[in-house]
Amino acid sequence: MINTIYSIMETILPFEWANFNFMKNALLAIILIAPLFGLTGTMIVNNKMSFFSDALGHSALTGIGIGALIGVDNYMVSMIGFALLFALCISEIIESETSSSDTIIGVFSSTGIALGIVLLSINGGFSKYSNYLIGDILSITPNEIALLFFILIATIILWFLAFNKLMLSSLNSDLAYSKGVNVSLYKNIFVIIIALLVTVTIKWIGIMLINSLLVLPAASARNVTRSMKSYHIISIIFSLFSGVTGLIISYYWGSAAGGTIVLVSAVIFFVTFFINRFCKK
Repeated sequence: MINTIYSIMETILPFEWANFNFMKNALLAIILIAPLFGLTGTMIVNNKMSFFSDALGHSALTGIGIGALIGVDNYMVSMIGFALLFALCISEIIESETSSSDTIIGVFSSTGIALGIVLLSINGGFSKYSNYLIGDILSITPNEIALLFFILIATIILWFLAFNKLMLSSLNSDLAYSKGVNVSLYKNIFVIIIALLVTVTIKWIGIMLINSLLVLPAASARNVTRSMKSYHIISIIFSLFSGVTGLIISYYWGSAAGGTIVLVSAVIFFVTFFINRFCKK
């Protein structure tokens, strides 16, 4: 199956970089990851949860550290387990309204990254896991691409089934309650989606960059759209464009793919920001 896809890509992409399987794998991964980030990023921006997704990225270090400590072969398991617990704890404490949400997220974020560093630095082993900080999308395998495909399909199905309730729960809890929506359930569903997405992709995107790729396309789309439908569509387009363009540029520049993709996303944000300012004048 993958060889057939490679052949098709080589036919429609007559470029030097398309001759390498690692570039084809990375391109396929971006085509799958970009819609995921574009969709969930819109909700993150709307709910002002960019610090939350950043905190989940930091928690990945602790997940890896726990996995290394108990001898888990696949760190994805320990990362997902800890991230889910981490996300639900943040959500519950925010709901208690004992402190402001940014304070709570800041506390969890700093604790998560500090605990991760301590666990991984025991016996001088932190350097073995430093690649998780910046990620490496060029290392993705066909099996991992298949995993991303199923995650994308599941996310799209969930979005179609629960988007209105997710949006209403996030924008107006009282109205959602009056319409019989279980607000706590849908808020927890959303934080679980973010936790899964962050932990599954962090190996290829990197802890330092994951939040940027979640937030920037949606923030850029918000600068130039007025309806919810166009907001989602443009966010996905910006995410795809920055991902593909950044990957190709990184090949010719010899730069880190993740960082280059984020820079392209940042350029798009500033361009759309100034377009928005100019149109308002």
